[in-house]
Amino acid sequence: MPTQVATHISEAEAPCCVPAHGQDSLLAVEAEALAARFKALSDPNRLRILSIVSASPEAETCVCDLSEPLNLGQPTVSHHLKIMVEAGLLNREKRGVWAYYSLVPGALDSLAATLIPKA
Repeated sequence: MPTQVATHISEAEAPCCVPAHGQDSLLAVEAEALAARFKALSDPNRLRILSIVSASPEAETCVCDLSEPLNLGQPTVSHHLKIMVEAGLLNREKRGVWAYYSLVPGALDSLAATLIPKA
């Protein structure tokens, strides 16, 4: 009489999960760009700048109006603004001797969307 061979896989041998290689995962280049944006927001002064610019009734703020509320020198404020412009969070428009900054439309929404799980 033939004997039956057990074909059962023990829990220890079974894979614990299926690797996540779905279409919704970030590509390396996308992750680099997002990391640069999040890194630009990781400084408290930059978050305050973003708050000041977004709260402005004109939807823009002159660089000359940022030093006092931040209690920072103009070169430091300019450094923070440059990082935020390079990260794609703020637009810069030169008018005479002053530069005006505004939020890049949709920049914050796109960052928020990466943190919300897709259904």
